[in-house]
Amino acid sequence: MSIAIIDRAALAPVQPISDLPAPAEPRRLRAVPSGTEARGFALYVGLDEFKALEAGTDLGHVVEQLKQLLAELVPASQIYAAVALAPLGAGGRDVDVVRLALQDPAALAKHRQLEEPATAKPRGGVVVDISRKRVSLDGEPAALTFKEFELLQYLVLREGRTIDRAELISSLWSAADDEIPNERTIDVHVRRLRSKLGDFEDIVRTVRGVGYRFDRHADVSIRQASTPSPDFF
Repeated sequence: MSIAIIDRAALAPVQPISDLPAPAEPRRLRAVPSGTEARGFALYVGLDEFKALEAGTDLGHVVEQLKQLLAELVPASQIYAAVALAPLGAGGRDVDVVRLALQDPAALAKHRQLEEPATAKPRGGVVVDISRKRVSLDGEPAALTFKEFELLQYLVLREGRTIDRAELISSLWSAADDEIPNERTIDVHVRRLRSKLGDFEDIVRTVRGVGYRFDRHADVSIRQASTPSPDFF
C-alpha cells in the first residue's frame, strides 16, 4: 500500500498578478513642490584638513569612501565632488564657509542680510513736487536750478511722450533769456540734471536720434496742486 503525501501549500490557489500589491512609491521629499522632480542633492560637509588629519584620515579618503557608499546604495548614481577653499584663518563654522564658497542660495541670502547695516536708511525714491517747484531724493532736497526743474517738470507732465530738443528749446526758453541753447547744448542741460538726480538719473531717458522722455517709475512719485500746472498746455 502506497501512501501519498500531499503538500497543501502546493494546492493553494495562485493569486492573480493583478491582485498583488503595487510596489511602494518612493517617499517624496517635502522640499519638492508639486509638478517638479528631484534630480539629486548637494551634501555640504564641513571638515577642514587638520580635523581630518586628527581623525587619522584626509579629505581625499573621506570623499572616496562617500563615493563608494553611494555607488553601493545606487549603482546608477552620478557623483561629482567639489572642494571649497577659504583663506587661512577665515574663521566661522566649516559648513557655513563651504556653503558660501559653493554658492548655496540660502547661505548667500543669509550672508547678505547679515552684511546690511541695521541703520540703513530706507530708500524714499524721487518726489517731484510740482506745486512747490522742488525735487527730493530719498527724503533729501535736490539742488536743482530753476531751469533744471523746468526741464524735468516739462518731461514729467508729458509722461510717456518723447520730446525732441527743438520743442524743449521753444517751450522753456524765450527771446528775453540771456542765453538760448541750441539742440546740442540742450544735451548739456540734461546731463547736469541727471548728475543731480544721482542714483535716479535714469528716470530721464534718452531716445536716440529723437530727444528725451519720462516714464513713470516705481521709485518716482509726482505731487501736484489741485489745479493743473500752468506749464501743461
